Parts: sequence; structure tokens; C-alpha cells
Amino acid sequence: MAKEIRVVLLSKACVTGVYRSKLDEIVSHPDVHLTVIVPPQWRDERGVLPFEHTEPSGYHILIEPIIFNGSYHFHFYPQLRQRLLDINPDILHIDEEPYNFATWHALWAARRQGCKTLFFSWQNMKKKYPWPFSAIESSVMRQVNAAIFGSRNALQVFKDKGYIGPSEVIPQFGVDTEVFKMRTNSKQFGSSFNIGFIGRLVHEKGVDMLIRVLARMPNNVCLNVYGSGPELSALRDLTTNLKVEDRVSIAPWLPSSKIPSLLHTFDVLVLPSRTTPHWKEQFGRVLIEAMSSGVPVIGSNCGEIPNVIGDAGLVFEQNDLLALEETLFRLYSDISLRSKLAEKGRHRVLADFTQANIASKTVSFYRSLVNNS
Repeated sequence: MAKEIRVVLLSKACVTGVYRSKLDEIVSHPDVHLTVIVPPQWRDERGVLPFEHTEPSGYHILIEPIIFNGSYHFHFYPQLRQRLLDINPDILHIDEEPYNFATWHALWAARRQGCKTLFFSWQNMKKKYPWPFSAIESSVMRQVNAAIFGSRNALQVFKDKGYIGPSEVIPQFGVDTEVFKMRTNSKQFGSSFNIGFIGRLVHEKGVDMLIRVLARMPNNVCLNVYGSGPELSALRDLTTNLKVEDRVSIAPWLPSSKIPSLLHTFDVLVLPSRTTPHWKEQFGRVLIEAMSSGVPVIGSNCGEIPNVIGDAGLVFEQNDLLALEETLFRLYSDISLRSKLAEKGRHRVLADFTQANIASKTVSFYRSLVNNS
């Protein structure tokens, strides 16, 4: 029997219940003993995201106080050192970027415990951070035992920054394909066509483009936006100015448990992200959730989007309003193409993006880290 590996995963992302299906898959490997540390809630531009209670199967979950909740760069867990003393893990998996104080603090606590450490990063643009974040990142890269990157672009960024330690490219989360199921209903050609968007309402996500395109499409085309953020007021004003407020619905975030059924109300999920000087799309998780659900997807060529979609959806040139309009109209007018992309999207997720697939790769990396000590 393989030697047991005791892992502590520090992850504010795991306040979201649907993400934790990856944890069930991790502990399906009998040699892994997993404890997950999460805050009671996390605050960001979407508002307050409370811990969503689900029944853990096979792992332990600790809800720990967090200092500076909502401060992406400065937050940390003040009782982490004591928790590591209690658990005595082999590995501390820090599900945070290396320039965050939470990562440095967790690494400090883990080194005193003597366990292996790894961080996770989505960074796909090489940036020079101001002090103290540049110093934190440099310190973490020197002292950490390993790293997981969400994309090959992120791995290359850190190689360029001088990181030479063990690494693997694994997306942070996959999809639970039993939760995000293919829909069984199909709409008749000629009925209303519902465009969906789920995400942050910020300039870089390009929701304004969807509203502008809607004004140029037939009257039976509707736009359904779910999210919140600083662009909310401007987006509402835009719908009024373009006289499409009767065809645009902008609603707040829904709990993660509501997303699977919501996706089934869309005829297409669109992610029209645009690159800015300081950001480009790192993955676009909602794309694989829609693909798993049998919803055709359209995305811009911003960042990682084309690599996520592959040939299972349609990609347009970012910031090109005419290209987005033509792509949407192509899907609107061709119901057979919708069906074809729905099937291809589901197959792509089953091949590359299931929670089981992501968990298996993660556990293999844990084993290599422990065995090479």
C-alpha cells in the first residue's frame, strides 16, 4: 500500500461549493489525506461570497478566521501556524499567487513545520510588482518547493522571472460533469435566442460589446447578464441609450448551485474579454461549465480563451464589434451548428477538463513532490 500523503490545501476559492467536487476526487485516491482551510466568507467586487455548506466526503474542512478579508494582496490566516502544528502535513498546497502576503505567511509557517510547499498561479503576463509585493514574490520563488500553473503561458512567465523549481501545468479547477449535465430540452428554430454572460462586470470582460451588438440583431435576440462589479451602472445606462433595455436583463450573482440550471436557459454563452495593459483572460472557467452543459460557446481571442475552447466553439477577434456580430448571427441562424458545438463542447470537457482529470494530475504531482524529497 502506498505511503499516506497528508495534504493541507489553503484556498479561499473553496468557499464556493461547486469547486469542492475536485476535493472529493482528490481523496478518491486512497493514499491522500486532505484537510482544506477556507475563510468563512470572501469579499471582492462581486460582494460577499459566504462559505457554501456542502457535506464533505472523505476530507476535513476547517473554516478559519482571516485578516484583511477582501484585500487580495494583504489577507492572511492568523491561526495557520497552529493548524499546521496540529495536522503535521507532508505538503501545504497554497492556492494563492506568490506575490500575496497570504502566500509568504503560509510559506513561513510551513517551513517551521518542515513540510513541503507549493503555490498556484494564473499569471500570464510578466509584471514587475511594486515593493513589498516584488520582494514577497522573489522570496516565495526562492523558498517554495514546487508550483502549479494554470496555463503554459503562466509557466513561461515564471521561467522568465527566474523560477527553476519543479512545476506542472494544471488548471485550478475542472468541472463536475454530473452537476453540469447536457440539457435534454431543445428549442425550435425561430423562437427567441438567448445570449448569456456570467462574470464580473468590469471593462476587461467586454459586456458593453454584447449590449452594442444586441442593438444590431433581430428583436427576438435577448441578452442575460449575471454578475456585479463597478461597470454595472454604466452598462445599465448603455442599455437605455441604445434603447434595448427591454431585451437586456442584468441580474446579481447567483449561488454556485444555481448556475447549472441557469446555463440551460442560454442558447449561447459568450465571453467577450479584452486585453488591457495589465490583464488578459487567464482561463474563463464559465466556458467549460457551459460546454459541459451542452451550451455552445463564443469567446474572444483574449489570453487563454482560444486554448480552452479549441475547436468546440467559435472565437472572434477581441474588441471587433463586427466580428462578434457576425459570429453571433452565424450561430443564431444555424441551429444545426448549435447542436454540433453543444456535442463537441461536452466531449472536450470529458476529455480534458473534468474534476477527476484535474484531481488525478494534482495527486500525481503531490506524489512526485513527496517521493523526491
